[in-house]
Amino acid sequence: MVSGSLKTAWDMPQSSLKKKRKDTIMDILFIADPMASFKTYKDTTYAMMREAARCGHRLFHTLSGALSVKNGQVVAQAAEFEFVGARHDHDHAWFQAAPAAETALTAFGAVIMRTDPPFDMQYLYATQLLTLAESHGAKVFNSGQAMRDFNEKLAILNFPQFTAPTLVSTRAADIRAFLHQHGDIIVKPLDGMGGMGIFRLREGDPNTGSVLEMLMQLESRTIMAQRYLPEIVHGDKRILVIDGKVVPFALARIPQQGETRGNLAAGGRGVAQELSERDREIAESLAPELKRRGILLAGLDVIGSHLTEVNVTSPTGFQEITKQKGFDVAAKFIDAVERNA
Repeated sequence: MVSGSLKTAWDMPQSSLKKKRKDTIMDILFIADPMASFKTYKDTTYAMMREAARCGHRLFHTLSGALSVKNGQVVAQAAEFEFVGARHDHDHAWFQAAPAAETALTAFGAVIMRTDPPFDMQYLYATQLLTLAESHGAKVFNSGQAMRDFNEKLAILNFPQFTAPTLVSTRAADIRAFLHQHGDIIVKPLDGMGGMGIFRLREGDPNTGSVLEMLMQLESRTIMAQRYLPEIVHGDKRILVIDGKVVPFALARIPQQGETRGNLAAGGRGVAQELSERDREIAESLAPELKRRGILLAGLDVIGSHLTEVNVTSPTGFQEITKQKGFDVAAKFIDAVERNA
């Protein structure tokens, strides 16, 4: 995606964007974690729901574990709900839900998969059911196939021109050789989220053996190692790509003092900032391929000038960017859902 096309709609004032038409109103099913657990002041799925409600769409919710196949059709125990809105940051009564009813996924105008990782076997099964539903005509975002193909850690291997030195292995000896070569590395599981299971190892660290034994489970589990990037002190930048377009602001997640991880779930501080030239180069290079693969929403993680992850399961950062920069990310996302449904 070239920068010229990026400017066409997303730099326009909010008031000049098209109004919703009645023929765009649809039933939208969100497959997400229990809504009462949402941290409404920062939750991206909450922001999506709020914007969808503002546009007049009818909202439904289900859990990934409530999907099943009956008579060849993928169905969900889906509850219609009214978006009431949170009165304060810790208000969990921000919705009013009707009793759940068994409904085929093809009955919805759009199905939005927002269940948080880890991408375990249950998550894999859910994506397979979503792919089956898509074969029957359901519109699913992101597609089940895309979520299976794009492991959030391994996906960067498709774009080696943007990555730091990286090793993927099940052998502890390989990781030790990589550590000896680079002196300072990050090791992490392939199915983690929110910074869980990420360790920094320096050559000579007496805990190296224990860390590798725990992560690799005695060489039965594949992990990733990357050269440590000292630019992490300036933030692990989350760059959002929506329907092949790059959001012009990144959310830099800055680690706490003495912490290696910038993830907000690990206590990092989120600071929205304009994209650097390198950020834009990375994002605009990946954007067409993401769109081609059926990924309506992706979150690219960039440290310094290097791509470190491609998040496609449940990318976040909408509310922080909107609050700090006035750029309504959720509106762009729901617009994209409407275009593609």
